[in-house]
Amino acid sequence: MTRFPNPVRLTILAVGLALARLGLLDRERAVQTTALAWPRVVTGIARMSKSAVDVAMVGVAVGTSAVAGVGFAGPFWGLAFAIGGGVAGGTIALVSQRYGAKAYDELGLAVRASTLLVVVISLPVVVVFWVFPAELVSLLSSNERAVAYGATYLQYVGLGVPFAGLNLVGSRVLVGSDDAYTAMQVRAAGALANIGLNAVFIFGLDWGVAGAALGTVLANVAVTAAFAIGLARGRFPGIGAFPVQIDPVGSYVDPATIHDLVVIGTPVGARNLVWTTAEFPMLGILDIFGENTVAAFVIARRIWGIMNTPGWGFGLASSSLVGQALGKNDERTAEAYGREIIRFSVATYLVSAVLIAIFAEHIVVLFAEDPTSPEIPIATDLVYAACVAVLFQGVAGAAAGPLDASGDTRVPFFSQFLGMFCVAIPLAYLGATTPLGYWGLYLAFVAETSVPAAINYWRFRTNRWKAISETYRPDVAVADD
Repeated sequence: MTRFPNPVRLTILAVGLALARLGLLDRERAVQTTALAWPRVVTGIARMSKSAVDVAMVGVAVGTSAVAGVGFAGPFWGLAFAIGGGVAGGTIALVSQRYGAKAYDELGLAVRASTLLVVVISLPVVVVFWVFPAELVSLLSSNERAVAYGATYLQYVGLGVPFAGLNLVGSRVLVGSDDAYTAMQVRAAGALANIGLNAVFIFGLDWGVAGAALGTVLANVAVTAAFAIGLARGRFPGIGAFPVQIDPVGSYVDPATIHDLVVIGTPVGARNLVWTTAEFPMLGILDIFGENTVAAFVIARRIWGIMNTPGWGFGLASSSLVGQALGKNDERTAEAYGREIIRFSVATYLVSAVLIAIFAEHIVVLFAEDPTSPEIPIATDLVYAACVAVLFQGVAGAAAGPLDASGDTRVPFFSQFLGMFCVAIPLAYLGATTPLGYWGLYLAFVAETSVPAAINYWRFRTNRWKAISETYRPDVAVADD
């Protein structure tokens, strides 16, 4: 299949080649990293844009209370990505090492075991969201209108939790097998379909927040089906060949593989859960400021999500390339990839941050029915703070890549926990209860990324992750001749 020039790919490659000319990156590794990173960045942009468009559509069609309601439901929906992301963290570590060692039978077993884990863990979450949506959302706010909107959204979107988790696993299988492009095609198409469905449901059928939720569910179902068919058949119509083919009728229950997935994936899931659970006290604190601040924060976080998409690409590219090198017992190359991708990531984040800062006010007004709404200036200032914070995220995410690939996933979890719960949330609370005011929120944005950046980079520099990776390498791993 012909791969047409893509502005995201060209931008990332230009940054990489510029760093190579400065002697900060090896040119070949810059090209390899770009090849794996840019499709994931496009996927992230599509998905985060979808999320941002959801909020914009709801804001225009229903109003500020609905935006706040969707924001209150957001952390609960985030559990889908904590669950799926945790299992998928184990998946990419095992798949990349087995792919590098050409241990394809073990690779298939890792994929089937990951699928089983996602389904078993996520189904109880679906039941809870369906039965107790109002009770859950009301834990965060006493605003009756916002709670009602949030409960409706949560009840319906909860049906998509297993599918969202399976999509993450499917994506990591392809990225770990050195093919981020196919994963991008599948997931980006799902995100675009989601936007289209939401437009029909929200504006065409006037279903409001329920329509936004149903569009998300149906899009996730479609993406899951595409991954399942593509991996089972080794190709998907209109997309082409997949890098691996997985026998769907093989064994799903292998104690050793499940154990490795749980040991590697639990800290990854817990790390993702830190972001999700931190939103609960954060939204409660924001509720002290008032509904407009809650809506402004929701808008700023959606824009932050788009700015953060380079990390999706560089983190997974690092995990895949480092994992493949470790699978060949080539620790020197693994370290070189990890070190250079951190530099590459920070430089790309800088480009993203500058662009968003320049157009911040123009972007924020797209989320409101009335451009003079009081949440607009609040959201704009929060976006400026996010532009500073996202530079540290470039270090934190890229430094976590080698740790994830090696199975050394506990330190990134603890670093994220410390940054969020021990620094960012206390700063936000001080902002709500002292004259520090909104500066507490600005500083909280920076703290949640700068603390993990410092700790993850320190852990990478210790090289302890190389020794840990030996526990999870396939038995057939051999060093390059």
